[in-house]
Amino acid sequence: MLIHFFEKVRAYGVPATIRELLDLIAALDAGVVYANVDEFYSLSRATLVKNEAHFDRFDRAFRDFWEGVASLEEIFGQIPEEWLRKIAEKTLTDEEKAQIEALGGFDKVMEALKERLENQEKRHEGGSKNIGTGGTSPFGAYGYNPEGVRIGQKEGRHGKAIKVWDKREFKDLDSDREVGTRNIKVALRRLRRFAREGAADELDIDDTISSTAQNAGFLDIKLRPERRNAVKLLMFFDIGGSMDPYIRQVEELFSAASSEFKNLEYYYFHNCPYETVWKDNRRRQQSRLSTYQLLNTYPSDYKVIFVGDATMSPYEIAYAGGSVEHWNEEPGALWMHRILQTYANAVWINPQAEDTWQWHQSIEMVHEIMEGRMYPLTLGGLTDAMRSLV
Repeated sequence: MLIHFFEKVRAYGVPATIRELLDLIAALDAGVVYANVDEFYSLSRATLVKNEAHFDRFDRAFRDFWEGVASLEEIFGQIPEEWLRKIAEKTLTDEEKAQIEALGGFDKVMEALKERLENQEKRHEGGSKNIGTGGTSPFGAYGYNPEGVRIGQKEGRHGKAIKVWDKREFKDLDSDREVGTRNIKVALRRLRRFAREGAADELDIDDTISSTAQNAGFLDIKLRPERRNAVKLLMFFDIGGSMDPYIRQVEELFSAASSEFKNLEYYYFHNCPYETVWKDNRRRQQSRLSTYQLLNTYPSDYKVIFVGDATMSPYEIAYAGGSVEHWNEEPGALWMHRILQTYANAVWINPQAEDTWQWHQSIEMVHEIMEGRMYPLTLGGLTDAMRSLV
């Protein structure tokens, strides 16, 4: 059965190896999990999946494998009877075990379940015989019986079910999916370079112990600066117009970046960076920062991330006066080149679906200016972008 499961996982695109399958088998032999589907799910995912971007593929494979069972005979033939017996022994009291034996034993319970599934043709609720809900039959949901087999119930109530027969549902997570704040943080963490800077306000336990030992046992407390992410990040966000449909994704990206990078500065632009940028959209006409001043304020060791769909008139990039909001004395492409000359480590994150980029001339132009360093706003795209910035 494990071989078929392993093949199913690989068929869904999870790059599991024989070594990882052997690890799973060894864990099962060692009794890490025992006759529990939830625990087996956690164990098999931990051993077979090495990249969280593949969690969604594994979940779909796991669900497909268990839902693909055609009959109860197939399950009973593959799950060792000893597993079912021992899980019953672990969860039932002596009194409940005696009741099961009085009814004919565990074998009779399983045989009766098979027979009633074959004979019952409609929903049954209450009672003590048929498979249904709310009764005392050994089979069904939301009822009570010490040797019950739970079928179709979201969760247990009395914790007495011998076997859970529920539809499995797992949250999707894939490298091609749009991502939420938590997953964005995971991708952004690839762009980290830790250093100890600032005031010494953190207890250095190792140095304190060593210094105290050398000081004849007299306590000598040592402090050190807090370990922080030393990466300096400068972000430029395209705002308004064609970016309106992507507000939620961009807000999540900004929220994640704000929590992951202590040295973060950000500014807004519209369509393409020009001679000014701004921080407050409500006062962008009154309070702007010269792009020249920005280039002279933040040193070249800052890493730069542009966030925008790059969807605009090509004239805004290539010609003076092409901007839709003001008369720009110089084309946007010239300002882009000035920024990139100052900051060598820069990427462009595009929330628009990557398969549509080729249909927009302006995206192709920005892609060329960025020398190919344009990435989609997906978990995989952000991961690639962070690798490019390292």
